[in-house]
Amino acid sequence: MNFGVDTVRPAVVAIDLHRGHLDPSVATMPLAAERCGPVIEANRRFFDGCRAAGIPVVHLLTLYRSVEEIRVNPFWRTRAEDPKATRRNVLKHNLWGMPGTQVMPELLHEDDWVVDTKRRYDCFIGSDLEFTLKNNGINTLLITGVNTNSCVLATTVAACCRDFAAVVVEDCVDTMDGPQAHENALACVRAAFGWVMSGDQAIAAMRAAGAARAGGQ
Repeated sequence: MNFGVDTVRPAVVAIDLHRGHLDPSVATMPLAAERCGPVIEANRRFFDGCRAAGIPVVHLLTLYRSVEEIRVNPFWRTRAEDPKATRRNVLKHNLWGMPGTQVMPELLHEDDWVVDTKRRYDCFIGSDLEFTLKNNGINTLLITGVNTNSCVLATTVAACCRDFAAVVVEDCVDTMDGPQAHENALACVRAAFGWVMSGDQAIAAMRAAGAARAGGQ
């Protein structure tokens, strides 16, 4: 498959696979309980396959110092005021020191990279993600995580606009906003911003492309 780059140099960008979404016992903005296990397992399998292929895994972690950092966003402020909104707990989400800020332990390996300066849906804004990727020669992103229609979509759009090849791994993403929002986001990606494929397809495509490892190899 042609990903539009001279040499495919991939990394996984794993967005918000933390307890704040995926551990019902502490989650402040939880994925549906019945979806947590399948999403965790799909990502675990995919990460293991990527690590075996020499593809680094970068975890993006939302972490706020204070409520004020969240509340400055006008739309988020209105979600907190709407008791019917799926994101009504936004002002309580992933504040410093909360258990929800921990990456799900079964998904984190000691060799993974962690970027914990994510503050907004777009993982590039205000974080050192772009520096981390470019400093390691990465040009192709395999994007997974939560939520498909917010952080995954916003980051895929931003990656495309920064001239990365962007692949959304469809069995490794999901959303608290329901299946229609999930499918609509994937349709948007397919139309204008990148590729959508399963984890197995993505790993096979990277191998077929002769993907080079990061770090100058």
